[in-house]
Amino acid sequence: MPKKIRWGILGPGGIAHKFATGLKAVPDAKISAVGSRDLQRANTFADTFDVPHRHGSYIELVDNPEIDVIYVATPHPFHKECAMLCLEAGKAVLCEKPFTVDAEQAEELIACARERKQFLMEAMWTRFLPVIVKVREWLAEGAIGEPRLLTADHGSRKTLSPETLEGRLFNPKLGGGGLLDVGVYTVALAYMVFGAPSKLTSLAHIGVTNVDEQASILLGYDSGQIANLFSAIRTETSKEARIIGTKGAIHIPEFWQATSATLIRTGKDPVHIEMPFIANGHENQAIEVINCIREGKLESHVMPLDESLSIMKTMDTVREQCGLEYPPFDSVL
Repeated sequence: MPKKIRWGILGPGGIAHKFATGLKAVPDAKISAVGSRDLQRANTFADTFDVPHRHGSYIELVDNPEIDVIYVATPHPFHKECAMLCLEAGKAVLCEKPFTVDAEQAEELIACARERKQFLMEAMWTRFLPVIVKVREWLAEGAIGEPRLLTADHGSRKTLSPETLEGRLFNPKLGGGGLLDVGVYTVALAYMVFGAPSKLTSLAHIGVTNVDEQASILLGYDSGQIANLFSAIRTETSKEARIIGTKGAIHIPEFWQATSATLIRTGKDPVHIEMPFIANGHENQAIEVINCIREGKLESHVMPLDESLSIMKTMDTVREQCGLEYPPFDSVL
């Protein structure tokens, strides 16, 4: 392997800017190339982050021999075809969340990676934040006894305006709505705490643009645990999580981008931790990818592919219960 792992950025949108900012703080990484269907956008991104190779198509990007791994940052509906393009070109892939728009796409993508023996991981950046790593340690050591209940919400109040209506969030053709955009954070957290559910009940409000504007998901487990989850794009929420166990609780403010958490136990002083980011938090998932590649791993044990697939199956069930459907998606290749 080269001294630095060379990254390509596929799709220079807002989330790619955040990821690149985090990646710049990783000494073992180098942003080698960026690709866009609009060469001017690629040039602008490259100028911002000092990227040497600029490409006016995704195909040109994946064919660049100066790349070891590609971060796929397109809108949700195009994750599968873009990630598969990278895998088929022999590149490792970090694919932005949600992994795909449905489980069928996820199965195809995972099958491609395993057949070609290429590394693939969903970019669920929350899972790798130092605070969340510490929360997993608390859970593993039984700090709150047996976890029994999880509540988590992620909602923002977005206005309906000509500008927002032209964007992705309210556009069903781009996989808009709260479930895929922010609801996946809450579902992934429930998987981290309890695993795959055995029962699921959900309810959503479908807005005037035919996307879910707010949703509630109730997950049940064979041993009696419950996860109560909320997501929204038209309602502001606290964006916090609470994990309640038989001997205490864990409170995580802004769990999806957590820099602090509090362990609360009966008869003991609370334990409060503060773990600020080195950059903006996205550097942690990049470090995981680099470590996996250097160790010859084809997936991460922290965010394994079978779990990403199971999460998409749960999301599919939610959409089915709520009557949320997407129109056929166009290709970007």
